[in-house]
Amino acid sequence: MGKRLQDNLSSLYIGAANRLKPKKAKRRIVAYVESYDDVSFWRSVFADFEDDNFYFEVMLPSQNSLCKGKKSVLMNQLGSRLGDNMVACVDSDYDYLLQGVTSTSRQINNSRYVFQTYAYAIENYQCYADSLHEACVMATLNDHPLIDFVGFMTMYSQIAYPLFVWSVWFYRKRNLSEFSLMDYCSYVRLDHVSVQQPEQCLLAMDKRVKNKLRELEKHHPEALEEIESMKAEFTYLGVTPENTYMFIQGHHIMESVVMKVLTPVCNALRREREEEIKRLAEHHTQFRNELTSYERRLLGIDVVLRKHTGFKDSPVYKKLENDIREFLKRIK
Repeated sequence: MGKRLQDNLSSLYIGAANRLKPKKAKRRIVAYVESYDDVSFWRSVFADFEDDNFYFEVMLPSQNSLCKGKKSVLMNQLGSRLGDNMVACVDSDYDYLLQGVTSTSRQINNSRYVFQTYAYAIENYQCYADSLHEACVMATLNDHPLIDFVGFMTMYSQIAYPLFVWSVWFYRKRNLSEFSLMDYCSYVRLDHVSVQQPEQCLLAMDKRVKNKLRELEKHHPEALEEIESMKAEFTYLGVTPENTYMFIQGHHIMESVVMKVLTPVCNALRREREEEIKRLAEHHTQFRNELTSYERRLLGIDVVLRKHTGFKDSPVYKKLENDIREFLKRIK
């Protein structure tokens, strides 16, 4: 009986071990991405679409070098091999809005095997306004809303929008010496953000933007009709005065806008929780123990932003989801 039991246990162990191994029968689809951060983002995207028949493996563009970036993902050698079992995943940058003006824009917008973010970059999704309060809660373990993030980012977008259209116009004209992307970002940055009066930083930005708009309209009166036409085109593409922040350079939105707001908010929320602990503690030892326990559970807001997936409710993200569904429908 002892040997039979041992054999049964061995059989069960082998069966369990086999079940834990990757399913070799599944069809593998390789997805090449631009950088390390993109691996995590696109893994969270594709995970929602995998089933018993196929899976995605997210990889950097080269196994022979440390080359990264959009050009590496779309390079000729790799680009010619894209198909049902190999796709490229890239940030849209301005290429989505350029609508075929450049060769890269044509490749990204026309290829069935290139998935683009539609938002400027993955950072824009990570800064999706509707998810910012939840990100603050995850970072501070305090659910007290101090700022209406949706309202704030809507107002920011409305101020940034008119000059944003000009920025894309200069890109379409390939005239970056007069008004570059860096120039545009310098006008739509945020200075010091007050948690008590967050609108003050937006008023300062509004003044800068309006001054630059007057200057551009004065020096380029021939562009005014085209600018108005682009606004109608942008509406069709899903860009509105209310969601412009999703299409502005992602690094700028993360570092010079959203982090400028979230950092003081999270600091205030942590201080609020620490004061509560101090007030409720019955003695100093309990205060120190409770405070240490709280601090050990805190996360940096920058880490939370790069890891959360609250952006999946974004209307812009739905366009990306639809592209993936259409791709899977074709290859099935």
